[in-house]
Amino acid sequence: MTSQIPTTLSRNHSRDTLPVIMSYAEAAAKGPKQSPEELYSRAPDINRVYRDESESTASLIDVDSPHVQSVDADFLNQEVKTTTQAERIEREELEAIAERERIEKAKAKAKAEAKAKANSVRRNKSNPVYLGNAVILALAGAGLGFGAYKKHAQGKLSWQLVGLWSGIVGAVGAVDYFVSKWLLQNKYPPK
Repeated sequence: MTSQIPTTLSRNHSRDTLPVIMSYAEAAAKGPKQSPEELYSRAPDINRVYRDESESTASLIDVDSPHVQSVDADFLNQEVKTTTQAERIEREELEAIAERERIEKAKAKAKAEAKAKANSVRRNKSNPVYLGNAVILALAGAGLGFGAYKKHAQGKLSWQLVGLWSGIVGAVGAVDYFVSKWLLQNKYPPK
């Protein structure tokens, strides 16, 4: 690194005494040395360590009242230690029972809906719309599966081809949905 000499000098500096640029470590090394007393002097020692002798509140179960009460010697062996804790346990049990009842009702409702849907299909097994949809679904599945297998065997099955046929299946499905809906509402109502 080259230092540039200023073209104009201040009043305090002559050409012989130009300011020298140096690092902090170099400047500290040129300064006065520390005395042994300065080297080993430090902050005064702390006479004692502050200890907090108060009891931790982490072991408290529940607090019933703001004042202290004496308890039996077997207090820690009791399962329920306070009335607040007993009320909380009772409330949690009631909530668990209500949750189980809600789940059982939801299961019963889902089972009833599935049974009703199965009965609807059985009742409408002679409906031409249901039969037509079943035949279309079976033929489309078989045709697409066989065609995909042939293309795979020839090495011509690509993501582009799969995407194209997926789009066609989606379009045919949408048309079938609306046609079936119209037929079920107007021509062949379900039983």
